[in-house]
This record gives sequence, structure tokens and C-alpha cells, in this order.
Amino acid sequence: MSEVHLVCEGATCKCQFGTAPDTLKVKTQTKRFINDTKGKSKLTATHKDIGQTFEKKTFGSCAKMNNNPCKPAITKWENLHDKVTLKDNNGKPLLENSKATCAVAGSACVEIINHGQITEVTQQNIQNSNAQIIKAINPALSLNIEDTGLLQIPNM
Repeated sequence: MSEVHLVCEGATCKCQFGTAPDTLKVKTQTKRFINDTKGKSKLTATHKDIGQTFEKKTFGSCAKMNNNPCKPAITKWENLHDKVTLKDNNGKPLLENSKATCAVAGSACVEIINHGQITEVTQQNIQNSNAQIIKAINPALSLNIEDTGLLQIPNM
């Protein structure tokens, strides 16, 4: 079974009745971050993030409204991480396969097309790397190599 990611602020969502994606904004809590080494920008999204919770507040034109401008109003989220509850808002984290019901469409028509998490290389990742493999992948990279084969890089 493949891995399912938690969703964070910045996730890309789309509606099956809309013409454009929009970016998820977390408005229900301000303390729980994921996938952010500095803990400043990737808030954990939960099922409490309902209503007007998108950056542009639109998915383009809406087929359910005769192609008039979409104005999504999320009423609930499905397929949550039910084993975790955030203390700040009693919210269950969203998963990348979560879907939202829109008040206009009346169905779970909003899906997450990108969970919002990104890979960040940290100092610990570099310290745990094998210098010979890194050198084989990128011979132009100049690193101090100890006899152990582990990378030794001064403060990044």
C-alpha cells in the first residue's frame, strides 16, 4: 500500500465542477506545523478548515452555477486521519485523499491534487549521507570527506 501524506497550508485543491485549482489556507489553528524545518509556514490542515478556506476563494467558473464564478463554501471534509486530534482546534488532520463537500454542489467534489509538503534537505540529511555516493552522483560538488565516508560540512 502506498504512503498517504498529511495536508498542510499551501496544498492545491480542485473542484470537479470548477475550471481552475486553488490553494488551501489554514485558518483554524496557528501552532501545529508539518514539513517545515523552521516551523513558520506549513500549518497542518484539519477538518475544521471549512467555509471560505482557499486563497483566491474560487475554482474558476462553476458548472453547477451555469458557468458563473465559483464561490466555494466547504461544509465538511471526508477521509480524515482519525487517529490524531489537534488540541488547538479539536481537528482531525486532512490526508491527501481527503475530499470536501461544497455547499453549492452538495457533494464531495473538492479533492486535493497536491498535499503541499515539499522535501527539504537538512544538515542532518547531509551528515547521514555517504560521501562516495554523493561524489558519484555529482562529481562537481566539493565536500570534505573523512575516512568514514560520511560528509563533513561546516555550518550551512
